[in-house]
Amino acid sequence: MFGQVLKLKHERVVEQLAREIRGGRLARGTQLPGEHALAIRFDVSRNTVRQALTELSRRGLIETRSGKGSFVTFDGRTIDDRLGWSRALAEQGVPTTVRVLRLELVHEPELAERFDLPSAECVAVDRLRSLDGGSAISIERSRIPAVGPLRDLPERGLTGSLYTALRAAGLIPTQGEEWVELAEVAPPDAQLLDCAAGKLFLRTRRLSRDARGEFVEHVESLLDPARFRLHLRFGEASE
Repeated sequence: MFGQVLKLKHERVVEQLAREIRGGRLARGTQLPGEHALAIRFDVSRNTVRQALTELSRRGLIETRSGKGSFVTFDGRTIDDRLGWSRALAEQGVPTTVRVLRLELVHEPELAERFDLPSAECVAVDRLRSLDGGSAISIERSRIPAVGPLRDLPERGLTGSLYTALRAAGLIPTQGEEWVELAEVAPPDAQLLDCAAGKLFLRTRRLSRDARGEFVEHVESLLDPARFRLHLRFGEASE
């Protein structure tokens, strides 16, 4: 019973602070009050506060810096990137600016062979994403099927989000796979990202398909690890 009471107190602290972080009351970079102050506020022990801070850190809402305290991290919100980073970030109120680096018809025989695509002809859409008025946070290199209105996309240009263009072509991503690894940033990308060559970034590869299992998009992204945290779910509970 005693252990259960501790757990309930711990969860109460976690839920309240998580609501304040996700709701924007505690903005990114905000330093949380110290353990003693939090213990007084929630009328719990400092041990219970430590448990709560550990759980908040595990969820990617805060980070604890030795000798300095606990701070709210960038992603105080859950971002679902199944429909692409642009839409996911916009829905969470994170304003970004996107610059199209490349938009052209290409042939991707290796991609076609790897994922058993009916054609190697694709549209390449490479984009650099930056925070509004701030630094670059990602490079995204998408390959989408050159079918229907998408085949003319290089001539027409990308107006609006890539998701909107895919939807207009009847391609709606509903399922897929994603791979994540650490990678050193090559010199050309480092120049775009305004960082040192060789810096470690998160490299993700996401394959999206529609409800029928048809290919929708393959995108390789370089994500600034100071700006992104990945929380991957699997199984039936993720639907």
